[in-house]
Amino acid sequence: MPLPCQHFTPPDTHPQARDVYEEAIRTVMTVRDFTQVFDSYAQFEESMIAAKMETTSELGREEEDDVDLELRLARFEQLISRRPLLLNSVLLRQNPHHVHEWHKRVALHQGRPREIINTYTEAVQTVDPFKATGKPHTLWVAFAKFYEDNGQLDDARIILEKATKVSFKQVDDLASVWCECGELELRHENYDQALRLLRKATALPARRAEYFDGSEPVQNRVYKSLKVWSMLADLEESLGTFQSTKAVYDRILDLRIATPQIVINYAMFLEEHKYFEESFKAYERGISLFKWPNVSDIWSTYLTKFIARYGGRKLERARDLFEQALDGCPPKYAKTLYLLYAQLEEEWGLARHAMAVYERATQAVEPAQQYEMFNIYIKRAAEIYGVTHTRSIYQKAIELSSHLMLFLVIGITQVLSDEHAREMCLRFADMECKLGEIDRARAIYSFCSQICDPRTTGAFWQTWKDFEVRHGNEDTIREMLRIRRSVQATYNTQVNFMASQMLKVSGSATGTVSDLAPGQSGMDDMKLLEQRAEQLAAEAEHDQPPRAQSKILFVRSDASREELAELAQQANPEEIELGEDEDEDEMDLEPNEVRLEQQSVPAAVFGSLKED
Repeated sequence: MPLPCQHFTPPDTHPQARDVYEEAIRTVMTVRDFTQVFDSYAQFEESMIAAKMETTSELGREEEDDVDLELRLARFEQLISRRPLLLNSVLLRQNPHHVHEWHKRVALHQGRPREIINTYTEAVQTVDPFKATGKPHTLWVAFAKFYEDNGQLDDARIILEKATKVSFKQVDDLASVWCECGELELRHENYDQALRLLRKATALPARRAEYFDGSEPVQNRVYKSLKVWSMLADLEESLGTFQSTKAVYDRILDLRIATPQIVINYAMFLEEHKYFEESFKAYERGISLFKWPNVSDIWSTYLTKFIARYGGRKLERARDLFEQALDGCPPKYAKTLYLLYAQLEEEWGLARHAMAVYERATQAVEPAQQYEMFNIYIKRAAEIYGVTHTRSIYQKAIELSSHLMLFLVIGITQVLSDEHAREMCLRFADMECKLGEIDRARAIYSFCSQICDPRTTGAFWQTWKDFEVRHGNEDTIREMLRIRRSVQATYNTQVNFMASQMLKVSGSATGTVSDLAPGQSGMDDMKLLEQRAEQLAAEAEHDQPPRAQSKILFVRSDASREELAELAQQANPEEIELGEDEDEDEMDLEPNEVRLEQQSVPAAVFGSLKED
């Protein structure tokens, strides 16, 4: 409970009031209570100073000569300067195992070595590693670093040695302490001592335990710490011998704690010393430790190094390695391996084997990469076998099968997206045109039209139209227009497609069905789609060009339409003449028509109705 601010206190009670305030700020457990007590304490000191200054002025003394006033001002300044440390004490009373707060407390004692040493000593004795918030080993490391910075290496070594015997909660904490021991010796160029310390850390304990076995102390599990082994391997490469370094890497692989990077480092170390087969064995040992996708880097490095070393001298062995790598390889990582495999076959193997690898790659990679793989396959096939050999690849890409060498029909399900399949069809048709296969190109356009909505793929239909103008006739253009109307009608009945297209047209990628008909959010979504479908159908019918009143002329001529009509009326020498023996009048009559004789009606029949 906060104490009220007292603006005037009898002189004989001032020391007791300060004692109460001091006891309060040293015992409160929350920051809120501390703030209230401290503010009250500061106001109390300010009121005492103000009262003293008022008394001094009444007595007519100089403020500089009043010792009591100077004492009160110094006491107030000290109180203000003590606030961060007092607040830190409150936080440590709340949680004495908070490592970060201990580090902050040491920083508050900056420039006072004795207080720093006392704070570190208190911290390492107070913090329980199993209850600690943060990394408790950092207190030991910072304590040793303080002695090292002050030139007391022996004391720093003693601190770190004691830290290696602490029962930390995590193995990584103890491993960090051992690594710090090695770093300390390296900083002072005691290389042999650093090697001895790390070898001691990685030595097999009397009682072995699994790395994550919490029932065992960390001292029995640190021999499986990869952090310590990695530092030892680096030191052995720099300071040790080839045999000692190789023994360290072998030990890491035997303990099954290696990472893909450790395996690659080991193989590169052996390769630098001209032990090529040993390096390949290291790769294979690493491959046996990991599965996809972790083994991806090892396989890529292994195969690259193997090809660079042997080229085509051990082709069968290289093929076997590639088959092992591709067995079970996820589609995400298959592209790199297949391209490397195909390159091997092109340079050292057979062209047909390379084409087979490319064909396998088009089916093994991810769907997003299939289009790119088909392009690579087509390019390499054209360079090796010629353009005509790419025809089957195009058919495979768009999943078409040849029929009577003139017409193509759908084979199996598409493997490419509509956009990629459309582009592939256009390229395929263009190639067929260049080869003079007009009917095949027309068949490709006909198939591709099934995935080309005239409302959104106007470029395709324009390309087909230009093709027919150059190579077609009246019948082929009529067929193209018929197909276009049929495709458009098909898309008009596909509600899902219409919904996606309407959302695309509206320009809102995150829109909903309610965006299609603003102001009608209360209507049923399907009803909105039906209304929109009718609207699109009406627009499509309106956009169709009117039927020509005369026939389309496919032969350019300067003659007028009247002259052409006269030419059409001229006798055709190849026309078949039919007999004309029958009477022309009789030919005009229908078979069941009877000729009736007409006579005049007598005037008596009309009687008085007849006009004069």
